[in-house]
Amino acid sequence: MFASNSNSSYPVFFILLGIPGLENYQLWIGFPFCVMYVVAVVGNITILHIIRTDHTLHEPMYLFLAMLATTDLILSSSTQPKMLAILWFHAHEIEYHACLIQVFFIHAFSSVESGVLMAMAVDRYVAICFPLRHSSILTTSVVIKLGTAVMVGGLLWVSPFCFMIPRMPFCPNKVIPQSYCEHMAVLKLVCADTRVNRGYGLFVAFSVVGFDIIVISGSYVMILRAVLRLPSGEARLKAFGTCASHVCVILAFYIPALFTFLTHRFGHHVPRVVHVMFANVYLLVPPMLNPIIYGVRTKQIRDRVIQGFKTKKL
Repeated sequence: MFASNSNSSYPVFFILLGIPGLENYQLWIGFPFCVMYVVAVVGNITILHIIRTDHTLHEPMYLFLAMLATTDLILSSSTQPKMLAILWFHAHEIEYHACLIQVFFIHAFSSVESGVLMAMAVDRYVAICFPLRHSSILTTSVVIKLGTAVMVGGLLWVSPFCFMIPRMPFCPNKVIPQSYCEHMAVLKLVCADTRVNRGYGLFVAFSVVGFDIIVISGSYVMILRAVLRLPSGEARLKAFGTCASHVCVILAFYIPALFTFLTHRFGHHVPRVVHVMFANVYLLVPPMLNPIIYGVRTKQIRDRVIQGFKTKKL
């Protein structure tokens, strides 16, 4: 995954500070972070289990939801165990290659999650605007191909980061003032011209995430037009309810993600503690909220969970 160069110099390890400015409270901050991580793991595994075992849920909406749950598990598990070790046990050191692996997983699967949210928006658009043709347009084969394209695209777009960074010399400073390794945070420790890396990062962000946001926005504009044309108020309310959960998931993902991305590059006057907390929220909250939102809003999944609890009690 990572290229090496005998002419480049890199440290054996980096030092992750955790949450600078809140050192005295990091022990207590770790407890809600741990609860959110446990909820994310249990919730997403539950959704995956329900979709895998119930063949009636092998439809586009639920297959995309399974992709989202898998992505959330990988995204949260690539950062949270180390973050909790920092907050609770002061395990601030992270080995150089482990740091680059974290960079890869964070950015690759953030890109994948953005693509899955886009695919889910397209699914909602087809389901509401072309309800009679939904199953013929989004067949299982099409869903698998779309999911594969999103996954491969995310991995390919981010892979160059992991080949460019190891070829650059690092400064003596090894301190990363946040809770995990992120591309821009690592790049700030490089003692060389990083304009190519920064330019490529901006290109990836605006081309990949920008494209996804445009497709999502276009899908919901068309959905809104179709819903407002429905003759029945009850039908309009049901359609809005179907899309409400997806809109909440989209906002929970993109708002902190864009804030973190823009602050790294342009937010020089944003307090560091605010930036770091938003960076943590970006990787903690969506994986926790997604299974809760879909579990509560999706009747089929909610019924399976309730049925599972009743079976255990019996």
